[in-house]
Amino acid sequence: MKNKFVIRSINNIDESLCVDIFRREDNTFGFDEFRREKETNEGWYKIHPYGHNIYLTEQEAYNHAYKNILWLNYKN
Repeated sequence: MKNKFVIRSINNIDESLCVDIFRREDNTFGFDEFRREKETNEGWYKIHPYGHNIYLTEQEAYNHAYKNILWLNYKN
């Protein structure tokens, strides 16, 4: 699906990893995980295929991201 609107972006402590929670045009939600290497400044790359999963709420998408992406448990 082309049109996704990021509604929450969460970075790890050194900002090398990121999770985006997004809303689709059909008002379903999902998330994707990205990484970047700050030294090369080449941008963000998707590292896991989570974006195809469909959730009915932003909170449900976040809860599943939290369960699947270990570094989110250690963010703070």
